Amino acid sequence: MASQAATRLYSPALLGLATGLADFPLTADLPLQAEARSRSCGSVITLGLALDEAGHIARIGMQVSACAIGQASAALLAQGAAGRDPGALDAVAGALELWLAGEGALPDWPGIAALAPAQGHPGRHGALLLPWTAARTALSQGPSTR
Repeated sequence: MASQAATRLYSPALLGLATGLADFPLTADLPLQAEARSRSCGSVITLGLALDEAGHIARIGMQVSACAIGQASAALLAQGAAGRDPGALDAVAGALELWLAGEGALPDWPGIAALAPAQGHPGRHGALLLPWTAARTALSQGPSTR
């Protein structure tokens, strides 16, 4: 039975997302940087952001050492971040927390439905939230550091 649950959790679509992380390398010229670490699973994500003149996300890069759920969540964040207002990203992160707690709907974000099976696996919630936590921390450094 456990292997059936793992099969549902680790779908080909979810596993395929991790390959997209190669398009978002962490570089030193991303001025807003933060690291997030999961105490429950040991996953680590270092994330960097650059904002444009309007204060929207212009570029994102990551160094990810996480399970497939953390990698997929990081890839989805990176793929959909460009042009977003930091407040919108924060709102999605908050909605993800509520959804994982069973208190809200899956937020509107490109491709996020691939993460839906993780809701029933509380041991993976921390990894799923990790990139969003790193992004929130990086953005808290403020647009003045562009």
